[in-house]
Amino acid sequence: MTVTTLGIDLILGADSINAPLTGIGRYALELARGMPEHPDIRQVRYFVLKGWAPLQSLLNAEGGGGVHTASSKPSLRSKLAGNRFAVRAYHALVPHLQRWQLKDHANAIYHSPNYFLPPFAGRTVATIHDLSHHLYPQFHPAARIDYMRRALPESLGRADHLITDAESVRQELIEHFGYPAERITAIPLAANSAFRPHSAQEIQATLAPLRLQPHGYSLYVGTIEPRKNLDRLLAAYESLPQALRMRYPLVMAGGAGWCSENTHKRMSSAANAGWLHYLRYVAQADLPALYAGARVFVYPSLYEGFGLPVLEAMASGAPVITSNCSSLPEVVGTAALQVQPEDVTHLAASLSRALQDDTWRANAREAGLARAAQFSWQRCIDQTVRVYERLKASPQR
Repeated sequence: MTVTTLGIDLILGADSINAPLTGIGRYALELARGMPEHPDIRQVRYFVLKGWAPLQSLLNAEGGGGVHTASSKPSLRSKLAGNRFAVRAYHALVPHLQRWQLKDHANAIYHSPNYFLPPFAGRTVATIHDLSHHLYPQFHPAARIDYMRRALPESLGRADHLITDAESVRQELIEHFGYPAERITAIPLAANSAFRPHSAQEIQATLAPLRLQPHGYSLYVGTIEPRKNLDRLLAAYESLPQALRMRYPLVMAGGAGWCSENTHKRMSSAANAGWLHYLRYVAQADLPALYAGARVFVYPSLYEGFGLPVLEAMASGAPVITSNCSSLPEVVGTAALQVQPEDVTHLAASLSRALQDDTWRANAREAGLARAAQFSWQRCIDQTVRVYERLKASPQR
């Protein structure tokens, strides 16, 4: 528990702060780190299913630890997420435990950075990162869809205010769930300061053990899952002239994901052909140099609630190709090549240009750095605290 002098008492949900950090985990960690330093926050407590967590245990997630490390038990929700019966039991039983754990803290504001709000007598805020489960249920395991369809409407009903990462998701909540517009605030995320341009020596120290050459590869970072549109990326890359894709292989870094068996088969075939390297999970400490060493970063998702890897790539000085849909145009502005993600021919042409056009790449690098500089975690925290202050000043529902 961290205490300052005046202001807001905050309870921050922290179950998503777990190594390896996802985008949601990174967001929650930056809030956890920054809120105690804000002058308008008096006290912060960090809530997980098993009780209260100290801040230091959360900060350890950047080094491979966190509240659910290998030496402790994983979260019940993540452990049972693939079993529909277990998910329904979790949904039925856990809120009663959470209500009891939180019963003496109604004077605080409870903020869930990860969709789901427990029963809570005080004011509440939830961050809704995307609505892919609702708009594209085919991209997710059945048990996850089942849980989201049961738990998210309840969470929306408990929330006094919602935060989204992008205006596009804010509009989706209004359109698809009828949520009042005045009770949703879009607050963009940011890239951690570790994501920056690197010297040749810094890049080489990371890339050499991976057998990669600086600016000698295209890069994708993210989970291997259907929403990321990786089958079309592989098809586009395979259509490039053989000499080009062998000179600049595609590097894919990310967890194995779900519903991706065919994608992994195609990746194995491409790796055997010599034009793809699959790094699986890359340590957080190595990611900044991996981004900075990329000739181009490509992220052709069919849908994103924000697309944090795109911002991390721009902050690292990597030229970017990404999709022209959902939140991604909000993130990149005019700094990236935007493609229609279902158009393999357009994606291939963009890759060909990005790999061979030195002038475009230099301009995209400078534009990306300038664009990324417009986002900061401090700004995200300041805007989030403004939401808390408006909520505290308003009559409780």
